[in-house]
Amino acid sequence: MNLAIIDTSDSTFLLYVILLGVSGLIMLAFAATGLGAPSVGLRLLNGLFGLGFAGYAIYLAFIFEGGEYRMFWYAFILPVLAIVQAVRARTSRGAARTS
Repeated sequence: MNLAIIDTSDSTFLLYVILLGVSGLIMLAFAATGLGAPSVGLRLLNGLFGLGFAGYAIYLAFIFEGGEYRMFWYAFILPVLAIVQAVRARTSRGAARTS
């Protein structure tokens, strides 16, 4: 499974919340602009993941009062994959234009 329950320090928790929020914003930006998303379904998926990541970050930052929380590691992998997909799409469009 891609989640873990671990005992972390306050700085690790804060870093996780910040990175989770950044990941959510990146995914939402990709969904809004359609950058690198070849289909509407992929844009929708980017938007749903972005809302989930950003929403969980907001919950952890402002509502969560301590105790157990889940760390979703794929929250850091998906934005990287979205960026790689956008770069590939851009380079393939550039190569198609020059040929």
